[in-house]
Amino acid sequence: MSALAHSVLVLAQTLGAALQDPSLRLVDARALLSDPAAGRAAWALSHLPGAVHADLERDLSDHRRSGLGRHPLPEADAFAQRLGQWGIGPAHTVVAYDAGDGSMAAARLWWMLKLLGHERVAVLDGGLAAWRAAGLPETGAVDAPPALPPYPVRQFDPARIVDADTVLARLGEAPGWLLDARAGERFRGEVEPIDPVAGHVPGAINRPFALNLRDGRFRPAAELRAELEPLLHGRAPSQAVLMCGSGVTACHLLLAMEHAGLAGAKVYAGSWSGWISDRSRPLATGP
Repeated sequence: MSALAHSVLVLAQTLGAALQDPSLRLVDARALLSDPAAGRAAWALSHLPGAVHADLERDLSDHRRSGLGRHPLPEADAFAQRLGQWGIGPAHTVVAYDAGDGSMAAARLWWMLKLLGHERVAVLDGGLAAWRAAGLPETGAVDAPPALPPYPVRQFDPARIVDADTVLARLGEAPGWLLDARAGERFRGEVEPIDPVAGHVPGAINRPFALNLRDGRFRPAAELRAELEPLLHGRAPSQAVLMCGSGVTACHLLLAMEHAGLAGAKVYAGSWSGWISDRSRPLATGP
């Protein structure tokens, strides 16, 4: 289990060998933005043995919170209660997975556990696709672990989250402090298939999260570090803020940075959709 407890990524074969460990908790975080019900339906059909399902829209977001983007971060207390319902406590090692590369929405769950100070959490590299390619077992049975009391930590670490006011206050800084994980055409404002306004926060640097992957899995740490570290323009990772469209794929970029040995960046949870909820905030288009 030590290989799981101290890594941000875990290989399918390694996880498969640890399935019987009583301290292991598996969470299926499959999500599809175009069909919010698809992730849970896929889990109900087949999932890793013992896995519970984390719904991006209901468990990892709270849509009652306005002005905070398309996937508002839920209150920490509500998330702590959900963790207890899933049978997850501080002593457990959690592995999150989704359909493939971790972007929808295993990395979001990984980040939210980190916000509570839970360090024993990793993402299955390559997700369910890698698991199936390795010929490892699945089941349609609901055999989740027994529920526990709510997770004892009831507050997200404010040092790991950034809000719009903090971003606004830093707009005068030289580039390298704000990285945007969206696809290049969305960042540049050429297309916007989801949000009502196209463009990006002035001064942001584009780093599409897909560049961190090869064949659905994370690229080697040294390769990623060689590309990601120069984007910071000499800053420590702890000075960097990551964003995307709604605070989901930004977590994937954060995971890539941690994998690359560049730990400590913050996430602007509201991201682009939260930024444009106040039309007085400045926008930019182009590179």
